[in-house]
Amino acid sequence: MVPMFNRFRTLHLFLLFLLVAVSFSAAARPRLTNFTWNTTCLNDSVAFTITDDTTGIDSVKWYFVSPPVNTEDSSNRITGAKYRYTMPGTYTVTLKAYRNGVEDISIQSITIVPRQNIDLGPQNITICEGGNITLTAPAIPGATYEWYYLEDTVPGTNTFTATEMATYHVAINGCREIDSVNLFISPIPTIDLGPNRTLCTGELFTLDATAQNATYVWSTGETTPTIVASGTGGTYRVTATVDGCGDYTDDVTITFAGAPYPFNLGNDTLLCPGESILLNAARPGATAYDWSTSATSPTITVRRSGNFSVFVNINNICSVIDTIEVQYSRLRDFSLGNDTSLCQGNFLVLSADHGTGNYRWQDGSDQATYYVDSTGYYSVRVQIGRCVEQDTIRVVFEDSLRVYLGEDTLMCLGETLNLRPFGGGSNYKWQDSSTVSTFPVTTRGWYAVVAQNACGRAVDSIRVSFAPCDCVMYFPTGFTPNGDGTNDFFRPKYRCEIGQYKLSIYNRIGNFMFHTTDPQVAWNGFYNGIPADVGTYVWIVEYVDLANLKYYRKQGTVTLIR
Repeated sequence: MVPMFNRFRTLHLFLLFLLVAVSFSAAARPRLTNFTWNTTCLNDSVAFTITDDTTGIDSVKWYFVSPPVNTEDSSNRITGAKYRYTMPGTYTVTLKAYRNGVEDISIQSITIVPRQNIDLGPQNITICEGGNITLTAPAIPGATYEWYYLEDTVPGTNTFTATEMATYHVAINGCREIDSVNLFISPIPTIDLGPNRTLCTGELFTLDATAQNATYVWSTGETTPTIVASGTGGTYRVTATVDGCGDYTDDVTITFAGAPYPFNLGNDTLLCPGESILLNAARPGATAYDWSTSATSPTITVRRSGNFSVFVNINNICSVIDTIEVQYSRLRDFSLGNDTSLCQGNFLVLSADHGTGNYRWQDGSDQATYYVDSTGYYSVRVQIGRCVEQDTIRVVFEDSLRVYLGEDTLMCLGETLNLRPFGGGSNYKWQDSSTVSTFPVTTRGWYAVVAQNACGRAVDSIRVSFAPCDCVMYFPTGFTPNGDGTNDFFRPKYRCEIGQYKLSIYNRIGNFMFHTTDPQVAWNGFYNGIPADVGTYVWIVEYVDLANLKYYRKQGTVTLIR
């Protein structure tokens, strides 16, 4: 009798052996690397493509036939592996892929077939809108069919119903045939010569039967899409034969009566973007108006490109007609972009390209583009015909990021100091981890900011103190220097006698804009004689209260609005 302990020991060893065997079998099982090919045609270059992710593959070895005989029967290309089969038949393709030294083996069979050299019919076929045509390939027992058009591949049978304008191919048993069909579609036409009309003697009236993919026969014997009815009244008939759709017929009766009546809407015109033109058909004796826009008034306002015509009834006897073409300049509103800051060593290409036109940059250059590599204002004026557009941009180059909060400041109790970093950077983080662009200070203490942009990173801090004030200056938070006589200037308000005084104003990137030592002198919103940009500016003021010789230094922001 076998002891119970030995039974458990034997069972344990058996299970352990089974687990190792299963693990070994799982580890030894190859991981397949999937691949496909683009054609099965005899004598074509067959391209093999790995469809799995190839980033982890160290190397591969292709065997296009088994067993390989010649050097070209194999390849070690991960991408771009190709082979030309010169005999029809079924071949075994083996792919060995190596990942971290581990070999994966994938095996597939490819059947190479000769082309059938089929004929799908006429090279070019036109059908009518909404119609279809059936394409037919030879019916081969057991064959597979795939139809190709546009970017689609559709498996099917030897027949295919085509409804879209495209070039159609068919692949039989994976081999794409040479013959193809180009399918065109004719829109269903609308042939409308209009209502019967009585025209004044001498009028020229164009009858238009234009349709796509059509030929024409008029009752006058003419074969053009349009003809001109003049002098001779009667019924004009046209038959338009549209490819794929058939014949479409219409007629109109034109009568000439009354005396000649000169009429003209004016010359064809070119408008600038945003402009409009008033077309006026009012004339002595005019009794009715019929515009191509369906308007029946003497005048219409045109705000788009096109041909605009009008019939004007004269004394209820006959009508005159004229057409005017209105076009818009290709010049459109454009912008050189927002003001920007760049690091030294970079450059900016400004483009105002609208094709053929006249360009004038701030330095007189006349190219459509401008290369910027230094700080400054850049402006361009573009003119096409009589249409003009212009824009200006401010570009600043910084050799490194610098941020500045100003000097330590003493504020009056109850006041708020709005700290605004200037000198560079657009991403800010304050001592309390907030990311606002302006930080309000109402209590004393140290305040710091970290600024960061593409040029680097910078830190600055400021100590703010508060004390009772006997002489307080008040500055507006905004002004509008537009010349309307209201709020045109930026200056302080105060009720004490001021001694030494200094006011400095900077833009948002720290450039100096204005300075004065006279509290009666205000900033008018200009810089070097040019209106300053709309935006927020930083001001710093230093002054002495003459009554107690107390020194004050304050800073804040003001918004310029136009």
